[in-house]
Amino acid sequence: MKSCLPPDPHPVQPTHRLPPGACDAHCHVFGPADRFPYAPDRTYTPPDAPVEALRALHGRLGISRAVIVHASCHGTDNAVTLDAIRSSNGAYRGVANVRADITDNELADLHAGGIRGIRFNFVRHLGGVPDVAVIDTMVRRIAPLGWHIVLHFDAEDIPQQQAMLRKITVPFVIDHMGRVRAEHGLEQRPFQMLLQLMRENPLAWVKICGAERVSAGKRPFHDAIPFARQLIATAPERLLWGTDWPHPNISKDMPNDGELVDLFHAFTDDRRVQKQILVDNPAALYGFAPL
Repeated sequence: MKSCLPPDPHPVQPTHRLPPGACDAHCHVFGPADRFPYAPDRTYTPPDAPVEALRALHGRLGISRAVIVHASCHGTDNAVTLDAIRSSNGAYRGVANVRADITDNELADLHAGGIRGIRFNFVRHLGGVPDVAVIDTMVRRIAPLGWHIVLHFDAEDIPQQQAMLRKITVPFVIDHMGRVRAEHGLEQRPFQMLLQLMRENPLAWVKICGAERVSAGKRPFHDAIPFARQLIATAPERLLWGTDWPHPNISKDMPNDGELVDLFHAFTDDRRVQKQILVDNPAALYGFAPL
């Protein structure tokens, strides 16, 4: 079982300031393992990255809200994510991983705990393709809760899963710009299909984060900028941004989270659009209280 590198312990102070109410809409909490054990069937083992470290990072970066995306290394036991939300005084929401046989009462309990969506992981090195029939069933079951689904794709999944995407009847969020590969250019088929999806389907959202997973080079991952800019030009009202801290399964340059804040400002320097992506969009999708 592979292990993960730890996050950069020295985030730089960003040059740019984020707007009040800025939300890190994609981050994780890992362990500590002696309190929140990792799943026996996990595909990787991360270093502990507890909620206290996440909170300290957010304080340094000027982030006041967050969405904890429950990671596959913790399986379908969402206790670590629920604990992080509970400790946040309303500043955090979460996205869960769930069993196919989860009960309605368990879904209600997750909702009461601040969960607002469920994630399906298609990335092959993290376990492979989920059962599309299960996705169909879960979409019907979460619709009354006002939840959405999060889809973690490899780039080649975007063309392959078009039929599934057309059937989804709740909002759905595609992680990390679809993990398109910068070296294949803006005209690559997966990215063009992602742009088309954003133009044509009002239920489709994308996270313009994970630049290190898109980039072909080294930090600060500037070759990801054109992809984010095109998404912003296409549908800024359905974009989210996050750090992806603590950056699990990074095998090349580890991001510096302060540099990622400045990278977001390279995506757009329009303050109105920045507020839309960082504040207004996550507030609408996750139901944060007004500032």
